[in-house]
Amino acid sequence: MSGDVFRILTEPQPDREERVEALAGMGFTWANLEEEEYWIDAVVGMDRACYEELRLASAMLWKVFHRAARYVHRNHGLYDLIGIPEILWPMVDDMELPEEDCISRYARFDFAVSGDGVIKLLELNADTPTGYVESAIATPWLCEEAGIDSPNVAMKEHIAAAWGEERPQVAACVAYGEHMEDSGTIEALVRHSGLDILCRDCLELYVDEGILRDGQGEAIHSMFALYPKEWMAVDDGGDALAYAVESGNLKLFNPPASILLQSKGLMAVIWGLYELGQLYTEEEREAIVKYMLPAYNKPVFQGSFVSKSMFGREGGSVRLYDASGELELEDRDGFDTSTLFPTVYQKRAELARIVTPVGELRLLTGMFVINGQPCGLLGRAGGLITGNTSHFIAIGVN
Repeated sequence: MSGDVFRILTEPQPDREERVEALAGMGFTWANLEEEEYWIDAVVGMDRACYEELRLASAMLWKVFHRAARYVHRNHGLYDLIGIPEILWPMVDDMELPEEDCISRYARFDFAVSGDGVIKLLELNADTPTGYVESAIATPWLCEEAGIDSPNVAMKEHIAAAWGEERPQVAACVAYGEHMEDSGTIEALVRHSGLDILCRDCLELYVDEGILRDGQGEAIHSMFALYPKEWMAVDDGGDALAYAVESGNLKLFNPPASILLQSKGLMAVIWGLYELGQLYTEEEREAIVKYMLPAYNKPVFQGSFVSKSMFGREGGSVRLYDASGELELEDRDGFDTSTLFPTVYQKRAELARIVTPVGELRLLTGMFVINGQPCGLLGRAGGLITGNTSHFIAIGVN
């Protein structure tokens, strides 16, 4: 099923509840979600040669995406093409892009790695990736138990370096203290940063004369937020938040320009530039054709393909089409943002199949890129579409 690249190395332990409590003590409090077992008590071993190729591919694609973001920056025609809401254009235009490849300091690639080791990029979340606790805390512990290496042990060091550069005053998420995953994510990031940072609920924040303030009226001048930037164009008060950034009263981390990397439409720009023979070096072109999938802003494929909102998340808006172009499967669990943002079309890729303790599932392989460094694997197992109902499974390196 899974070829030689992935192997299940461990069996579930009989004391799951004790292990769930142990993980909760480390900060991973959502191993069980109500009656569902989100965490699969098993460790997947990944072939080391494949991992090294994946790490190098991530480093090269990171440069490819940054080159494209620089190409798109301040080009309003391309903003429109990749779905950047017009109300956010001034906020993005005002930012001078850093010279190094750190437009985003906290990001995650999601790859389809087939059972025989073919690596294809599905998308990049360069704005608000979750899965950090699963990768940086749970995975190293589970891999150590299984006697297998975890490259994720370095993640916290890279977080400390990234946050040391940005030094946000506040870390925020929606429903802080109530939403376990997002709350646990920002708390872990703050803890690993080593800085004295306050955690706040986005719903309690407000803008007063261009100044962002918390529920106690204290001014916030720099913030990390698990709040997708595209939602500033949709939410009540989003335009005021954008104005606070435009006015220079608020520094966001990741910065506004990370939305250029976040848009799945940027993959169509990259592929178009590749086909036109523009912008990229020969080495970068080789990486694009080897590790990326053809992507367009129209469904021009002869074979099977996938469509998804340029700002879809957690599988929301994903639709799979078969070789004849007929709809085969669509996600019905995640929030469908295709009514709010444009659609991108991408050739389909094969996910490895693994036989887990809860049945045969498809494995999605995430690679965190923190402070510009590929440094952490995230395993998620589910169906053909990896959405809200998928499971976390730890990946180590053989």
